[in-house]
Amino acid sequence: MRDENKAARKDRIEAAALKLLAEKGYLATSMLSVAKRARASNETLYNWYGNKQGLFRSLVEANAGEVKALLETDLAQDRPPEATLQALGPLLLGLLVSDKAITLNRAAAADPSGELARQLTEAGRDTVAPLIADVFVKARGAGILAFEDAGQAVELYLALLVGDLQIRRVLGAVPAMMQAEIDCRAAVALKNLLVLLKAGEDVN
Repeated sequence: MRDENKAARKDRIEAAALKLLAEKGYLATSMLSVAKRARASNETLYNWYGNKQGLFRSLVEANAGEVKALLETDLAQDRPPEATLQALGPLLLGLLVSDKAITLNRAAAADPSGELARQLTEAGRDTVAPLIADVFVKARGAGILAFEDAGQAVELYLALLVGDLQIRRVLGAVPAMMQAEIDCRAAVALKNLLVLLKAGEDVN
């Protein structure tokens, strides 16, 4: 199968899986139901994803993939940390409040098995947060930020950037954000982070 054909089929399968997740929830969504919705064979799904857990992990990884790629590339290429931080905010916030992320989080909250929540944590936050911490360490070395614990610094940044916005989106209390709103909030979060963790000042 040509790569572009396989990619198109995977996109169709994963789009079907996301729609069924929103309609039926994680436990009630089966590989067979996804295959039927995507007009694909059940064998193809098992060959490509292994099982239902693998399919939905692929969805989570794809959702976090752009942020992960940005961080890994910038770290590997030794991009100035301030440039990485400026690019990171809008990308990360846009990911976290996207319709796809909200669908995954709503389904995870309603899943009594906790399986989807574990996948969201492992393939999402647990993968991205250490990379953000690495960028913060670089920023500290460059004299841009001052902190003792990188993990706590990342938590502060996420609180400034996201706060309770994602959970309010999950609850339907706030509408989808426009890109201009995302860019503005990300810029304010970074500005406040630089003030709170100003290099050369006591942050204890």
